Amino acid sequence: MRIEEVDIQVPEDHQLILGQAHFIKTVEDLYETLVTSMPTIKFGLAFCEASGKALVRSDGSSPQLERLAREYALQIGAGHLFVVVLEGAFPINVVNRVKAVEEVLQVYCATSNRVTVVVADNEVGRGVLGVIDGVKPEGAESGQDVEERRAFLRKIGYKR
Repeated sequence: MRIEEVDIQVPEDHQLILGQAHFIKTVEDLYETLVTSMPTIKFGLAFCEASGKALVRSDGSSPQLERLAREYALQIGAGHLFVVVLEGAFPINVVNRVKAVEEVLQVYCATSNRVTVVVADNEVGRGVLGVIDGVKPEGAESGQDVEERRAFLRKIGYKR
């Protein structure tokens, strides 16, 4: 068995959700969940089948984001992986609805950071062992950092 790292560079102003699901219907159900969560949402999604034709299935409200999600899914290449790429929305807007989709087993990350996906590869297939989301902490926040965090949340409309 080989262990491999797959780096995913999330474009600026985009968000990424990686998870695992278990059925071909995942693409349609994630699509419906995303558009009913936020009708004007811009997204692309892709799902790696783990049997049958073993294709990467994809859909989305934006052809560019769908293409990007499909590229990420092909790079990672792990069975039953799903990838959602968002633009103009944050994972907090949709991630609980995504986790509630019947086929979804787990969400590995929801982030705008660079992600390293740790993948195991054997002669049969590939599976995600985990993800490295962003960088290591450099310390604890100061009083000024607290003020900046609170101001940022208010600036983007998540606190009053």
